[in-house]
Amino acid sequence: MKIAKLFSSVLILLFAVGVCSAKGEFVEIRGEKFVIGKAPYYFVGANYWYGALLGRETEKRLGVERLRRELDLLKSLGIDNLRVLAGAEGDGMLNGVTRVGPALQVEKGRFDDESLQSLDLLLAEMRKRNMRAVIYLSNNWEWSGGFQQYLLWEKRIDPTLTTRKPSWDELRDTVKEFYSCPQCVAAYQTQAAKVISRRNSINRIAYIDDPTIMAWEIANEPRPMRPAANELYAKFLSDTAALIRKLDPRHLITTGHEGYIGTESVSLFEKVHTDENIDYLTIHIWPKNWGWLTEPDLAKALANAEIETRKYIDANLAVANKLDKPLVVEEFGFPRDGRSFDRAATTRLRDRYFEDILANLGTGERGTVAGVNFWAFAGAGRAAHPDFIWQAGDDYTGDPPMEEQGLNSVFDTDRTTLSLLKRAARRAKRLR
Repeated sequence: MKIAKLFSSVLILLFAVGVCSAKGEFVEIRGEKFVIGKAPYYFVGANYWYGALLGRETEKRLGVERLRRELDLLKSLGIDNLRVLAGAEGDGMLNGVTRVGPALQVEKGRFDDESLQSLDLLLAEMRKRNMRAVIYLSNNWEWSGGFQQYLLWEKRIDPTLTTRKPSWDELRDTVKEFYSCPQCVAAYQTQAAKVISRRNSINRIAYIDDPTIMAWEIANEPRPMRPAANELYAKFLSDTAALIRKLDPRHLITTGHEGYIGTESVSLFEKVHTDENIDYLTIHIWPKNWGWLTEPDLAKALANAEIETRKYIDANLAVANKLDKPLVVEEFGFPRDGRSFDRAATTRLRDRYFEDILANLGTGERGTVAGVNFWAFAGAGRAAHPDFIWQAGDDYTGDPPMEEQGLNSVFDTDRTTLSLLKRAARRAKRLR
């Protein structure tokens, strides 16, 4: 009897230690910092949105073998945090852009299990390498279907938008309708729940129990698009964060936000991140898209971009500091020298800009930049056409299909950029 009781006590103790150990592996927050167990967790990461699509490639050389090689390279550099797309919605053209795919949600409510298996593969391979994933569950933009596809399924927008490119004003008027479409939001939440509630078909670990996943991200760059949608937009983010928390209380939740430029309002940016279910803030920084590089001479334009970037980080960091939450600079990119798309072009100015961003990692007087994810890792992907425009069947690079392949991609041949990222990753580990 005594031996049985002793054995039972040992089992209980081992179970308790195992539970604590497993819990310690999850990324959590303590004020403005990420922690794993009791240790701070700072990171240098990459945007690798196409990672879950590589498993669908029929040629292993272009698919699973490429995935493993690229994960090995990133890990060797110390880049161990990857921001990835859960999957696309719909297929074919949207706004005149050929979408990435194959789709996760092929038709409303019909999901492709092979796409989910491909996400399983990515997470299983990342787990082997002790890497962390931030998974965004949909997209504000057309290149993966995203919010517009839900509107198309509900016949809430002009069907000719599949093949023609809208003006910026028309696009804003279109996408804002997502938040006032209950059926659209419900279909999005069905997809989110489908992914979050999954069990990995390769290692049999439920997603909610897998510390490989650092966070669920509501969408890539969710914007209200028009001030008239602000209230419903804030409600969507709050309701979705609450749903994710109910489905999965262990992982972190964030929005996938660009910062106050995405809301055109610092106060709205602060409001949506005040929500108790949103654990940390994200910002994206795009000097070219935001008009910070208007000077024809890129070297002179860089000086202005550096000034605007500093101001932008400070303004958004002040919000994070006020809310006592971590901030991640999870997208930033810069053109190659001469504004070239050719991977043979040098990256001297880009490297300088990257160093400026990476130098913010850590805790200072203004608050904590807890992580950075550059945009984007292209690995072995290569542009296939002289105009650098992506077509279905081409390699995925870091640039989505509506942009030139090479515009913001960091290739496996960009030695100087990879070298500075490696140095930054080493510094991040010293901060842990």
